[in-house]
Amino acid sequence: MKYRLISLMACALMCMPSFARKTADLWPDGTAINAWFKQTTPVEISKLGRQYRVTDYGVVNDGEIHTAEMQQLINKVSAEGGGVIVVPEGTYLTGALFFKQGVHLHLNDGATLMGSNNPSDYPILKTRIEGETCLYYAALINADGLDGFTISGKGTIDGNGYTYWKHFWERRSWNPRCTNKDEQRPRLVYVSNSKNVQIEGVKLQNSPFWTTHIYNSENVKLLRLHIYSPAAPVKAPSTDAIDLDVVKNILVKDCYMSVNDDAIAIKGGKGPYADYWRTPYSNLDIHQFPEMVGDGGNENILIEDCEYGFCHGCLTLGSESVYDHNIILRRIKVNEANNLLWLKMRPDTPQQYEYVTVEDIEGNAKNFILVAPWTQFYDLKGRESTPMSYSDHITMRNINFDCDVFFNVQQKEEQYHLSNFLFENLNVKAKNTVFHPEYVENFTIKNVRAEKKQ
Repeated sequence: MKYRLISLMACALMCMPSFARKTADLWPDGTAINAWFKQTTPVEISKLGRQYRVTDYGVVNDGEIHTAEMQQLINKVSAEGGGVIVVPEGTYLTGALFFKQGVHLHLNDGATLMGSNNPSDYPILKTRIEGETCLYYAALINADGLDGFTISGKGTIDGNGYTYWKHFWERRSWNPRCTNKDEQRPRLVYVSNSKNVQIEGVKLQNSPFWTTHIYNSENVKLLRLHIYSPAAPVKAPSTDAIDLDVVKNILVKDCYMSVNDDAIAIKGGKGPYADYWRTPYSNLDIHQFPEMVGDGGNENILIEDCEYGFCHGCLTLGSESVYDHNIILRRIKVNEANNLLWLKMRPDTPQQYEYVTVEDIEGNAKNFILVAPWTQFYDLKGRESTPMSYSDHITMRNINFDCDVFFNVQQKEEQYHLSNFLFENLNVKAKNTVFHPEYVENFTIKNVRAEKKQ
């Protein structure tokens, strides 16, 4: 049975600007949000040790590659007890850089650290990509196993991605099934196995592939960033603004994101036994699935006070994600997104997305909510049965929105089960207002207006 949800009751709350309402400092599961999430003090490089200007160590604004000089400087700073590498005004070309404990990066206003467009300037190594541990290119900026690493300033880290994008689409033209693993290219910033990280203020743009990838890390703040890649005239394929992959305690605040893929994607693993770390299978030899090493869940992610330009998904769970708990997207302005909330359900992976809240939002997208199967790299690896997945305690409230489709949800009970959704205080204008609350077990609807538009 189909429903068109048109609740015409006058609600004073709905007439208030969404950003004027105060949101309780609780996670969706009712636990308190730690005071750490309120602390957004800018990085003070004067407190991080000696400052090393790259131009004093052979790095020149001359259009030549200076990877060796940059890495030698990072090694020197580390050997001398740590400090800050300062990039002054100008454009400095480099390949992959590997930061060490106690070494920070600061870009002055007018400074650009430009990535090489030659893939040979990025070593191939074992890394985390698309839900698997495998061989892939290093990123431009790599920070692994660090405590307290910072990137700060008003300058720019530019991935110089045009050549990589062009090659991807050329390959896709003769092989329509070409993927990111077929046409490999470097990410812009990759932080892994780290804690107490702060990246703030800088512009992150034109990445060849994912822009900011945080893996197996905790207590990470991404503040006041401007993250951009173009959708035209050449699309920048899979340039996700922020990929959060097996993380805990993440704050994304006061950022602008406009990229030719998901703005924020929650990741964490894939495969028919990717939940082994939560519930071991008694008859499974884990050594048969080495790509699963590093799978895990995500917990306590707060995204607030951000602005979105064009992107595929404002908040996307998946495509490779096993367990996500306590995710908040709030006080957001959106313009030209494809999806406000996107739940990608893999038929080959047991997934559980729970306690997700999207609230205090203004703007527009093609889909208000999209829930559907996702089959890229589908592989049951010999498992005979399809693992079940679940999405529960999903809340969308206090939202004024314009879209094409209000409720783009596919019912697939043989693959996933949806339960405990709450739609509250929604004022939505959509071309398609068809609503199927019966797709969700225990769907609560309060003060919702979905008005059909031409």
